[in-house]
Amino acid sequence: MKLFNKSLLILGLALAMTTTAQEAPTFSVSGSVDTYFRGSEYAPSTSFANLNGFSLGMANIVLAYEGEKHGFVADLVYGPRGADAVFNSGGSSSIVNQLYVYYNVSDSFKLTLGNFNTFLGYEVISPVANFNYSTSYMFSNGPFSHTGIKADFTLSENASLMLGVLNSTDYTEAQPAADDYMIGAQLGLYGQYVNFITGNGVTQFDFTGGLDISDSFFLGVNATTYEDDNGEWSGLALYPQLAMSDSFSLGLRGETFDIKDTNTFTALTITGSFTSGNLIIKPEVRIDSADNNVSTWSADGTADNLSSFLLAAIYSF
Repeated sequence: MKLFNKSLLILGLALAMTTTAQEAPTFSVSGSVDTYFRGSEYAPSTSFANLNGFSLGMANIVLAYEGEKHGFVADLVYGPRGADAVFNSGGSSSIVNQLYVYYNVSDSFKLTLGNFNTFLGYEVISPVANFNYSTSYMFSNGPFSHTGIKADFTLSENASLMLGVLNSTDYTEAQPAADDYMIGAQLGLYGQYVNFITGNGVTQFDFTGGLDISDSFFLGVNATTYEDDNGEWSGLALYPQLAMSDSFSLGLRGETFDIKDTNTFTALTITGSFTSGNLIIKPEVRIDSADNNVSTWSADGTADNLSSFLLAAIYSF
């Protein structure tokens, strides 16, 4: 009987410790820093990584608190890349990349309120999550962030749905008084995503997906169309990536980007990615061309092609 009671006591303590461990909230600090060298005087007509010589990217600090049912994320950025990413903000809040709280209503239903990075497109603001260091025309011309409320639903093991009511694109702090709210949606099926946003004269459809061709070869894809009161544009990009060893991968981004009745761009970007612990070194060669001359690609504004090279260093923690 004593042995039985002792066993019950040990089992009870183990269950209590397990329950406590499952319910214990966690606080984490993570982020990254990046810097680069651009070996060409002129840069592509896309966002980020466009400064000359030895240049700075950004410092990114992410504070996160995760409880059993709710939590928050405060994602702060400093430096040129961060400043470019959070335009349309003013004052001290211009360092805010993301700032939101969330509530897990159930295992399959989550509500998020605040500012969060866009769900459209293949690429993101943080260079840690992108294979190529420079960014695509589609990402550069699309939204970077949204402020609003969104509901995420897990429909099944391989299906998800997001619905959101959002401020006008990239208005971080508040909604302009004269503007209407926007509606956003995302449907995910087997790791492929169809994205949609509309409001204030803007409509954008976007597809983002990818496929593991083999254990070492991945093919990503992004296709999008955009229309607003000022015009239309569309684009398509393929992202083949090959893991050549445990520490080195080679990736390509081939993109075509058409601004209706204005210009059509084609860009080929080849990026190497060498990883050593938390450090990533990325040498990159990029070749851009356009149907019409681009004023920022040469001193006299008559160039319709541009070759550029950069070497980036990224450290995540």
